[in-house]
Amino acid sequence: MAVEFEREMGTTTHLTRSEARRAVLHLQGLTRPPGRAFARCGTGSGDTVASMIDRLGFVQVDSIRHVERAHHMILYARGQSYRPRDLARLHEAGRLFEAWTHDASYVPAHLWPLWKHRFRRSRERLRRQFLRWQGPTCLDACDRLLARIRDEGPVRARDLDRPARGARNAEMWQWTDGKAALEFLWRTGELAIARRDGFQKVYDLSSRCIRPEHFEAEISEIAFIDRACRMALDGLGWATPMQIKHYLDHVTIAEAKAWLAAQGDDVVLPFEVDGRPFVGRADLAHVVADAPEPPSRLRALSPFDPVVRDRDRLAWLWDFDYRIEIYVSAHKRRWGYYVFPLLEGERMIGRIDMRADRSADTLEVRSFWLEPGVRWCAGRRAQLEAELVRQSRLSGVSRVTWL
Repeated sequence: MAVEFEREMGTTTHLTRSEARRAVLHLQGLTRPPGRAFARCGTGSGDTVASMIDRLGFVQVDSIRHVERAHHMILYARGQSYRPRDLARLHEAGRLFEAWTHDASYVPAHLWPLWKHRFRRSRERLRRQFLRWQGPTCLDACDRLLARIRDEGPVRARDLDRPARGARNAEMWQWTDGKAALEFLWRTGELAIARRDGFQKVYDLSSRCIRPEHFEAEISEIAFIDRACRMALDGLGWATPMQIKHYLDHVTIAEAKAWLAAQGDDVVLPFEVDGRPFVGRADLAHVVADAPEPPSRLRALSPFDPVVRDRDRLAWLWDFDYRIEIYVSAHKRRWGYYVFPLLEGERMIGRIDMRADRSADTLEVRSFWLEPGVRWCAGRRAQLEAELVRQSRLSGVSRVTWL
């Protein structure tokens, strides 16, 4: 994980892994006491849900609702007053849009000019991919679909023609030409997601979903690369060029290296974390010094939480080997189908297999594991039980059951 670019660098600052963990948790909003309520928009006091999303840069969207969907769990871990309707209201008010980072995500609306560059860069690559996956007819449908939405208003995939009954692979999830065209037009910026009905996307013209001041704004290519790299380093604290590239997946490795090499000491500095070289934001030592101790309470994190999603960084920095096993055959799983990491203070202390059974009005706990060297005691048991009650509230069930 060496620093893979050439640049004259000054004196290296050394951080312990504990200091580095605290910095990451602080930058990612996890040193905020989660029991403190999010402020209402416009009150001028404290964090709002919108300001937390601004701080994170994006919140990954996932369809699996094993307890609650990933985007809701990410925000709930940072403030237990959060409710799923908060995100929907921000989205429908034009404060957020849905787009692709490394995966589908909610993004602050003021960042739309950055995504305009991504749309332009990715259009030809996506065109080739969709032609390979779906054939030419899906892209032939794009102009007709845009005209329909322009004239008739927003559509869902289910509003479009489906395969004939009895046709091969005619399940509801089948990507018809219409659905493929919707996805292509969304991924290339012609369409945006106006809202969700349940979890179904409702597509409309981007010009009708994105506020004019954001939709019409333009930034240069140089400014786009600079902003994308700064966002990555601001969120990560310290990183390699590869990690900067993958944070938003906007820039290439070569662009990340060139950007780092061009920065002065007022932007990036050399760091060693437990002996490994990285570059970090120039104020990282102050971030470490100012970061409060993370709350000692126990929190279940989404598998797609920004602190968790880089599995290699998680394994090294936290000594926590974690994989999500939803795509692993049941007999090959080490832990379970959908297992959640458990954060206590700055440590990953275990993992839990739990699922909300809404038909039975219960949060089912199937298995629970502590990491080696973590002692089970009455206090920790009470912490876990309290967190399970909180997770049951988020998922809309009234009790917790251990199977």
